[in-house]
Amino acid sequence: MGRYTGFIALGLMIAAAAVYSFLPSDAPVERASPPASPQAEMPSTSQDNAKPSDPSAVSEVPQGSGFDFYVLSLSWSPTFCDSEAAGRNREQCGGAKDFGWVVHGLWPQNEKGWPENCPTPEGSRVPERIGRTVIDIMPSMGLIGHQWRKHGSCSGLGMQDYFKLVREAHERIRIPPELATVSRESRTSPQAVEAAFIRSNPGLTRSAVAVTCDRERVDEVRICLDRSLGFRACPEVDSRSCRRSEITISPTR
Repeated sequence: MGRYTGFIALGLMIAAAAVYSFLPSDAPVERASPPASPQAEMPSTSQDNAKPSDPSAVSEVPQGSGFDFYVLSLSWSPTFCDSEAAGRNREQCGGAKDFGWVVHGLWPQNEKGWPENCPTPEGSRVPERIGRTVIDIMPSMGLIGHQWRKHGSCSGLGMQDYFKLVREAHERIRIPPELATVSRESRTSPQAVEAAFIRSNPGLTRSAVAVTCDRERVDEVRICLDRSLGFRACPEVDSRSCRRSEITISPTR
């Protein structure tokens, strides 16, 4: 039995040596990969901070209510100042004033008709501190007060927010260079004035703008805006465009 035990032990030693011979002498030790750097997992900073090319795409405006859209009415000041009503507005027409396009108003409008003279807890008088925020584009405290009472009161906005919106609406419209300042009286057509505003304001279409006239003179350009101040069609407003083939543009003074 002893000799059999020796043979068994010898066999086990030979088998162990054979298995060991197949093992690599310097097997590498696998290490856990380090966690990815937090910076590597973040999206590109330049993409995060990239701003839309159109500032109006991200600009927030006070949201009115109780109507369908706005009409921004831009008045050609020389035509108004040649009218009988100008005598009551020395701020706009007195002395050597040379205003061109001024804001007549920002009017809440419905698809058919419009609201006006709505009851409001804000009162009817516009304080001078608020009026002075838009006096450069609505050059008369009388005009500012009238527009608030008749139109702003129906916007669903407080007085301060309404005139903030008036400013914002005005700043979104680009006046065509050829119509910004007129040094001498000229003849044109309502269609040409409309086309000039469309060229200068990408996204504005013929169905969203109307040119009105006071007899033979250009009077106003009326642009329709949604409640976020984007351009929108307004068939009823457009139907009131001037039908004359030619109109006069009086020079700024």
